[in-house]
Amino acid sequence: MSNYKGSEILIRFGENVKRLREKKGLSLRQLAAACNVDHSVISKIEKGDRNITITTLFELASGLEVPAKKLLEIEMN
Repeated sequence: MSNYKGSEILIRFGENVKRLREKKGLSLRQLAAACNVDHSVISKIEKGDRNITITTLFELASGLEVPAKKLLEIEMN
């Protein structure tokens, strides 16, 4: 069993989403339009305040034009 807290995982995941979004030069609203996820939800995800479903994972990946597994490539300290 992992020693990582769920909140730490969510924070790292959110940071990864934000990094990829900014690398693509997308605003929250642009990503929201591209993946059909409300911009306020994406903002909460990026802050680590929201857990997501597998469906949302794939929607975000589609909007960012990356494989879903890329969103899960997070480093834990």
